[in-house]
Amino acid sequence: MTKSSTTVHPTLTVLTEEQIEQVHAFSLDILARVGLRVDSARALKIFARAGAGVRVEGERVFIQPEKVEWAIKSAPATVSLFNRRGELAFKAGKGTHYGVGCTNLFYQDPQTDEVTPFGRQHMALGTRLAHNLPAYELVSTIGILRDVPEGRDDLYAALEMAANTTKPLVILNSDEKQFAPSLNLLEKLSGNLAEKPFVIPYFNPVTPLILNRETGDKMITAIERGLPVIYSNYSMAGTTTPITAAGTLALLNAELLAGLVFSQLVKVGAPIILGSLPAFFDMKTMTDFYDPQTILINAACAEMMAFYRLPHAGTSGSGLGWGADLPSAGMHWLNHLTTSLGKTGLVPFVGGSLGSKAFSPTSVVYANDIILQARRFAAGFPLSEDAVRLDEIEAAGPGGNFLSAKSTRQNFRSAYYTSSLFPRISLEKWEEQGRPQAIQLLKNETLRHLSESKPPEDHDMIVALGEEFIRKYEG
Repeated sequence: MTKSSTTVHPTLTVLTEEQIEQVHAFSLDILARVGLRVDSARALKIFARAGAGVRVEGERVFIQPEKVEWAIKSAPATVSLFNRRGELAFKAGKGTHYGVGCTNLFYQDPQTDEVTPFGRQHMALGTRLAHNLPAYELVSTIGILRDVPEGRDDLYAALEMAANTTKPLVILNSDEKQFAPSLNLLEKLSGNLAEKPFVIPYFNPVTPLILNRETGDKMITAIERGLPVIYSNYSMAGTTTPITAAGTLALLNAELLAGLVFSQLVKVGAPIILGSLPAFFDMKTMTDFYDPQTILINAACAEMMAFYRLPHAGTSGSGLGWGADLPSAGMHWLNHLTTSLGKTGLVPFVGGSLGSKAFSPTSVVYANDIILQARRFAAGFPLSEDAVRLDEIEAAGPGGNFLSAKSTRQNFRSAYYTSSLFPRISLEKWEEQGRPQAIQLLKNETLRHLSESKPPEDHDMIVALGEEFIRKYEG
């Protein structure tokens, strides 16, 4: 028998090559025929200077296919992201990377489920939690601080994130005026952000087909400073995009291509990460939500970015449910398993509950367990003569066992996944232990993590430097 070594890799594929070309053609048609509205005067000037392939009529900008193709070729296929200490963390555009976030207004207590306005202490706790859990490789702005002076909230948010982790940061500013000062603060704490970027500003256009002034202006600021950016659109099918999956995908993809063109017009070769957060809107309850169809669109969007050879950022499975409960668990599993199996790049916003308004540490801890299992599933298994262990099968023979086999002795500790949350116990043990409930075990483990998670060693120094900067800041 010929010896060979292969690995079984499960994958998720949504679109065929022909369908990818179709979506691309639809998106190009949208940009050429419908165009987009640009509310930023600075952005309009940049489009007006673009030359062939871009037509500006008042606030309306029409982009021809040749300009889109130019931008696709100009943007880098990967974006190197570093930690705060200047060490390479990972490359966006290669693999799937999870993070905790984002912009929640409330904090959900892991013991009581009570929600309170999100504050500075909650930012520190959430960031520290993400810093110490192995599934997460970045931290996004977890919440909007509501217990600090107005006009300083983004500054204190950036400070608490930088002080409580060394992992890369995705920053979302609620106040345009604090954007550049927040970057200045982070540069004071870690040096030039462009040399080894550990900070990625995150921007949203307004769907459908609007490059709003704040996003346009902040993108220019970030790109001119040499920072990579995330350009991600959010939609509600049936309201801001067509209710059909095909219409939503084509429209959102067109918006992303428009953002790509704009980024390359600002600076050729500017690193940019693109993606969508497709959702539905329930007109009965007046709530937006993710469901299996939107997760499918997310996977298709990731495949479009892979086709363009551009880094991707997608959905994080957050929002559904009222904390770490059954509805949220189902969505976390669906999102994280499909993102691990597909082409998804960044998954930056794990942890939101109650319509993504409340940050749930319990959800973060539970999702950590799910992500580790999803990654294990996606890793597959080796299929070779050595892995099959024919010699051990022969030695055991009919009716034998493998308890003392060499492969069992070598691998029994790592052959299967062991959850840190839920022990494997028999019915009898479960009765003996008072019939423990899974949710209480999860809450206990979350409280343990929150109490034991330590900040980086330079925490106090970072806080002191940042608070000095904020005291001198004049908004």
